[in-house]
Amino acid sequence: MCAGAIQHARIAKLVYGASDQKTGACGSVVNLMAEQKLNHHTTVASGLLADECGMMLSNFFSERRKLAKLQRQ
Repeated sequence: MCAGAIQHARIAKLVYGASDQKTGACGSVVNLMAEQKLNHHTTVASGLLADECGMMLSNFFSERRKLAKLQRQ
């Protein structure tokens, strides 16, 4: 969904830190930004502060799981 929104918005450059190895569509699993069949192409720079970004995402989802568990009790 994010890759599609980026394409439709015609964003020229995307910079991100943490890759999504399961469903990433901007270079992790596939790269829709470089798909020649599409009429707009976005330059992608990945890995910026990758460790820090990955830790932030891990912490965020860990906290969400903890909160959901507490709410079920």
